[in-house]
Amino acid sequence: MAFLADSLARVQSSPTMAMTDKARELKEAGNDIVSLSAGEPDFDTPDNIKAAAIKAIQDGDTNYTAVPGTVALREAIAAKFKRDNGLDYGLDQIIVSTGGKQVLYNALLSTINPGDEVVIPAPYWVSYPDMVHLAGGTPVIVDVTAETSFRMKPEDLEAAITPKTKWLIFNSPSNPSGAAYSHDELKALTDVLLRHPHVWVMTDDMYEHLVYDDFTFATPAQVEPALFDRTLTVNGVSKAYCMTGWRIGYAGGPVELIKAMSKLQSQSTSNASSISQAAAVEGLNGPQDFIAEHNEIFKGRRDLVVSMLNQANGLECLTPDGAFYVYPSCAGCIGKTTPDGKKIENDLDFSTALLEAEGVAVVHGEAFGLSPHFRISYATSNENLEDACQRIQRFCAALK
Repeated sequence: MAFLADSLARVQSSPTMAMTDKARELKEAGNDIVSLSAGEPDFDTPDNIKAAAIKAIQDGDTNYTAVPGTVALREAIAAKFKRDNGLDYGLDQIIVSTGGKQVLYNALLSTINPGDEVVIPAPYWVSYPDMVHLAGGTPVIVDVTAETSFRMKPEDLEAAITPKTKWLIFNSPSNPSGAAYSHDELKALTDVLLRHPHVWVMTDDMYEHLVYDDFTFATPAQVEPALFDRTLTVNGVSKAYCMTGWRIGYAGGPVELIKAMSKLQSQSTSNASSISQAAAVEGLNGPQDFIAEHNEIFKGRRDLVVSMLNQANGLECLTPDGAFYVYPSCAGCIGKTTPDGKKIENDLDFSTALLEAEGVAVVHGEAFGLSPHFRISYATSNENLEDACQRIQRFCAALK
């Protein structure tokens, strides 16, 4: 359609949202569907956080706020960065946006010029390359395979950097693989970045608190303080605090970058919801014990899914360090044929046939930049997971 902007041709709709919507439609039509495609906790928002939102409404806290966020929330974020990450950010170095996705988009749109390159390890969250394209930049994809447990090696980062590189987008624990980087693994990467002072770091720490097996989380500016002035540390309350629908993301970074992001935000959404901001203050400042309780449940679900997937013909699944995803390989199923005669040529065929045959919704690996794999979210009940994995085993066993 000639009326539409040419820039739309550079992006696609979110594949994860598309699969989630398709599964929802099939279920509403009466089909027996188990959806493992949605990237959100199945736990309700904690009561004290909901109570803070209700109080904000009752107190009339329903007006516009400052574009980069309320003072109360930015103070809570500054305290969180200091407490959890050892990072000192002033209030003028912090921005609050309508979800972590807007934080990332604001940063890229504020800094990318035509020809600029952004290094992105794959598998990646589906939105990273499309955001870079919309901003007019060029994604430079670094394949990170199961052989290195989906962790990028320093030499691969070094090889991807050119004089045109502006950003490295870094996500640990990872969506979709769940892989997380230890302090020493991070230090090896930050040592590379120190040799390239023109490269900035955008670190997506959204799954920071969702780690298992005594894993200790670290973020790049914490590991290498010399990178502090060229790092945007991105986080939010969506995952650990079970607040996906509240739409609160935030970041700490250099003053001039935060000012630029705020300027852009002032001409798009203005401030994030005042009610959601009040709830996020309570989330960050209030009791944190529920996070560990949720993690114990997530860990049990992870172990169940990994065990059952590794019992399926043609699948191999690593045990991730964090988040609530697994990213199994379906290489052993490629080239096989379903009982109704459909050949599995790639991971999209695998995921589509699985949904049609067994009613299990997963997201194909091509959407995350690394095939042949698929992503499962285990943020649902053990009953659903066991049912889904039995269906997956049955589907794989039927392939010829």
